[in-house]
Amino acid sequence: MYAMKYMNKLKCVERNEVRNVFKELQIMQNLEHPFLVNFWYSFQDEEDMFMVVDLLLGGDLRYHLQQNVHFTESTVKHYVCEIALALHYLRNKRIIHRDIKPDNILLDEHAPELFQSFEGTRPGYSFAVDWWSLGITAYELLRGQRPYIMRANTPANEILQTFHKAHPCYTAAWSTGIKSLLPKLLCVDAQKRISSLSELQDLEYLSDVNWDAVLNKQIPPGFLPDRRRLNCDPTFELEEMILESKPLHKKKKRLARKTRESGSDGSPQVVKEYPQKAGELVIDEGIMFGYKRSISVFASKAVSWLITLCQIS
Repeated sequence: MYAMKYMNKLKCVERNEVRNVFKELQIMQNLEHPFLVNFWYSFQDEEDMFMVVDLLLGGDLRYHLQQNVHFTESTVKHYVCEIALALHYLRNKRIIHRDIKPDNILLDEHAPELFQSFEGTRPGYSFAVDWWSLGITAYELLRGQRPYIMRANTPANEILQTFHKAHPCYTAAWSTGIKSLLPKLLCVDAQKRISSLSELQDLEYLSDVNWDAVLNKQIPPGFLPDRRRLNCDPTFELEEMILESKPLHKKKKRLARKTRESGSDGSPQVVKEYPQKAGELVIDEGIMFGYKRSISVFASKAVSWLITLCQIS
């Protein structure tokens, strides 16, 4: 089975996000890695665009933190190695992730994978920003809270002051290895921060890691999600069914009614044959691409899994 993300074309036009969506498709079709959620296919109808990607049923790390799961140091160390390999791959593609956090790290039955999307280029970022976020994520997985206390509405200047003045607390129970790694990732000076796979591999703490085995998913994970559970908050799915103005599960009836009202004979039509109306997005079939494979699609509101990429020209 696969997951399917869908985006309403009219809303993309209204929010001026058409360019971002095209960029997302162009980036994702060129990515394939064991620790990235891989893009398989895309298609469209008269209302929506659809992207078919890997289906991961283990939930995201944020959900498991909220369920009071305690991640051991060895498990977090393993996650750091896997995410570092994914970041190394993205860097070779000239891509900055920009949003590494527990919410965006999804689990299958073997290992964490990143689900990535594109939301426009932002100036002022370098590859080091992803390694800062990796440090924040590792700290939160170990301690159950972030190293810095701040709110979403905290002004930017106060955030910067906090980073410079506050010092994260490293629990005495942690090993000296992890306590030496985290400050190197959480270094405010990007020039002194660990920001590449080679720098990470040079650390004594990771000298025992078999990187080929990690890449090939040959190391048993320290944490396995319960396959008998949903591993997500069902309210997110209910929200789509209740609050969405044009929910996907009612599309068939909605389009049938639209066809009757237009006086059509009900025969299938291709999107590009529709005349473009004001504010309507009609995408050339040449833009919609993917691997030609037989797939069984599991529809879900994967829009809530969006994270941001920044491609470097």
